[in-house]
Amino acid sequence: MPEKKIIERARKDEREGKAPTTQAGEFVREEFEHVREGKHGVASPEQAIAIGLSKARRAGVKLPPPKKGRASAATRTKAERDSAKGKSAGTRSKPASRTARRPAKTRTSVGAA
Repeated sequence: MPEKKIIERARKDEREGKAPTTQAGEFVREEFEHVREGKHGVASPEQAIAIGLSKARRAGVKLPPPKKGRASAATRTKAERDSAKGKSAGTRSKPASRTARRPAKTRTSVGAA
């Protein structure tokens, strides 16, 4: 899960009208920091970039999957799945949304005195 400040920076970029790749750059930068800190090892810088792009898609950045000749079919499928998860990121289910809008019921104790 990306840190909250990274998501906020990406949202700020989106509000400013910057490209999806610029928004995704925040997630890639975070991934490189994790590698430097030793949180996880990656075999190559490309792997860190792929992880960052995947996190960006899941966070809701409108980043398209790679084109047909650029990546394998499996990679494209995973990217599409991540994008689909990202579309529902930050949304509640219908019952949860209804509950959040409804005022909380308060209980009063009767006869406890």
